[in-house]
Amino acid sequence: MTESAGNGRAWLPVVVLLFGASLWGVVWWPLKYFRHQGLGDAELVLYAYGLVAVVTAPVLWRQRHQWRSQWRLLVLLALLGGYANLAFVTALSHGQVIRVMMLFYLAPVWGVLGARIFLGEPIGPSRAVAVALAVSGAAIMLAGPGALSGGISLMDVLALTSGMAFATNNVTCRAAQEISVMGKAAAVFAGCAVLAGVLVGVQGTSIPVMEAGSWVWLALFALVWLLAATFATQYGVTHMQAGRASVLLLTELLAAVATAMLAGGEVLSLKETLGGALILTAAVLEAGSPGAADPAVAIPAGR
Repeated sequence: MTESAGNGRAWLPVVVLLFGASLWGVVWWPLKYFRHQGLGDAELVLYAYGLVAVVTAPVLWRQRHQWRSQWRLLVLLALLGGYANLAFVTALSHGQVIRVMMLFYLAPVWGVLGARIFLGEPIGPSRAVAVALAVSGAAIMLAGPGALSGGISLMDVLALTSGMAFATNNVTCRAAQEISVMGKAAAVFAGCAVLAGVLVGVQGTSIPVMEAGSWVWLALFALVWLLAATFATQYGVTHMQAGRASVLLLTELLAAVATAMLAGGEVLSLKETLGGALILTAAVLEAGSPGAADPAVAIPAGR
């Protein structure tokens, strides 16, 4: 269902989508809070996303007759989404918020290329320009030629690969037409928990010592923040034209930049400002390009 001019409540999907995108944009704040409480990145994903996975697991079970024929795609969604979230959480927790968000927002570029390679979708002139702008912006942010001499940090790599995994996950979502949006979301949360659990097991990490209040906040973050952000985003993109939804989703990036500068004390360098502007321009061009993917299908859950 999409919005229509005659719908008296056409404003509702817009408000809900802006709310969901804003929640994702400021998710860095609770992530850094839990890190300061002694909770590692893998443990945070295991406990928070794992709790959401338990809550949403019944969805997968009830819809098993729908995804049985595409179970391989469901597993791929879980693995790609799990890595995308785990890498993104780690990068946000340890890296500069604005830089991480800008590099993650190269996801539309990887999505265009992935859709061309795996789904045979054409790359029109506007999309070609968007790809060129985004890649140029990333090159500027990563210090250009200086990146080859150590200018790229581990957090940069995690942000970039998180965006790649997220974009590939979106392409997989479009291929998995037999799986519902909620089923895809549940699979991604399950993948987050499984991959984080494996990493925690390999690291031999014990249960962190935190005050009882911090555990309560963690549960609220999982069951209120993550679920609200996911459902609000899904509702908004399902009831809105694809191009408009894609533009409104850029609120996430703007919210991250604004709050990181005002509340996080971060400062944009000249190259980050220029590179970020090119990436943002590329995202807007891609959102308005003909034949843009329907976000209701392309955005499963989490980051």
